[in-house]
Amino acid sequence: MSPATRPTVVIVPGMRDHVEEHWQTLLAQRLIEGGRTVRTVPPPVENRLCRDAHVALLVEVIAQTTGPVVLVAHSAGCITTVQWARWHDADVRGALLAAPPDFDTPLPAGYPTPGELKKSGWTPVPRSPLPFPSIVAASSTDPLGSLERVAELARNWGSRLAELGDVGHLNPASGHGPWPGAEEFVEALEQGWGRTAPKPAS
Repeated sequence: MSPATRPTVVIVPGMRDHVEEHWQTLLAQRLIEGGRTVRTVPPPVENRLCRDAHVALLVEVIAQTTGPVVLVAHSAGCITTVQWARWHDADVRGALLAAPPDFDTPLPAGYPTPGELKKSGWTPVPRSPLPFPSIVAASSTDPLGSLERVAELARNWGSRLAELGDVGHLNPASGHGPWPGAEEFVEALEQGWGRTAPKPAS
């Protein structure tokens, strides 16, 4: 299969602005240089904290995409993806959910409070199994979600759990720019690796 005929990769960022050195940005550049079709969900113009605004933009990108897709989400983008999956349908070959935050536990200072997250629609976080294969890539030192809590989310979503070790929140602020493993996970999802994900805990 040529790069041009493979699934479109849809990048789903969190609540951040565009960051040149972020691994999602670098992944998109590498894939495009390799002939792949990549679309990135833009941030909301207004009310960046509104969950429905993020979901609506993902809906728009998917609607403008022809054929199957692979979703590549980071941080709050993982929650956007899970929320989208509850209400919408598409030919999703798989989703990489990297460093999902634990919005059900208070975040560190400087991040939205539990009250702000609830008011903006982010909580409660859906726990039902996803309708497509998925891989949750989890850090053991993520300040936005302990490995134990993120592993629980992976079980609930029916996702494969990939433990990355000490990588913080897997972003430039934690010292991580390029992440070659992201491309490997995308390849694995396209080859059906996530389809043997364990059943979520009952």
